Amino acid sequence: MKWNVKYEILRVMRGKVFFIGTLLLASFVLLSCGQPVLESSECIEARDPLKRFYSFHIGNEMIPSIENLEQRKKFLSTRLVEDLKQHTGSEKDYFTQTEDYPKAFRAGKCETIDRKRASFQVLLFWRTNDENIQREITVETVKEGEEWLIDTVKPNN
Repeated sequence: MKWNVKYEILRVMRGKVFFIGTLLLASFVLLSCGQPVLESSECIEARDPLKRFYSFHIGNEMIPSIENLEQRKKFLSTRLVEDLKQHTGSEKDYFTQTEDYPKAFRAGKCETIDRKRASFQVLLFWRTNDENIQREITVETVKEGEEWLIDTVKPNN
């Protein structure tokens, strides 16, 4: 009788040890399977200010003017603000590179140029009754102090 009790206790303990070991192994596997970081820290930091700028820009009046430039100043590099002050009066919007203002945008692929510069693919969208149109521009951001700011916008031909 004593032998059966000892055997039963060992069998139960072995089952608990196996369960705890399996639980620990499963926890380790789940915790080590995180999402890979696909973008550099510069791109991650610069993406949100870029999206905030384009949300504001497309959601408001886009005709180039000194008043509109002043409203966007907090999103723009010092160099770009000074450059744009010299070139107001055109119907072409610098930030979308078109006179036909888009209805929506999406911030796409980012490449780090250096620790204080990042380049984004920005997709612009128009919708007509017949079709959806998409165009791509390149937007470079620069870090001035602690802020990421729009510095250059180029069309992709």
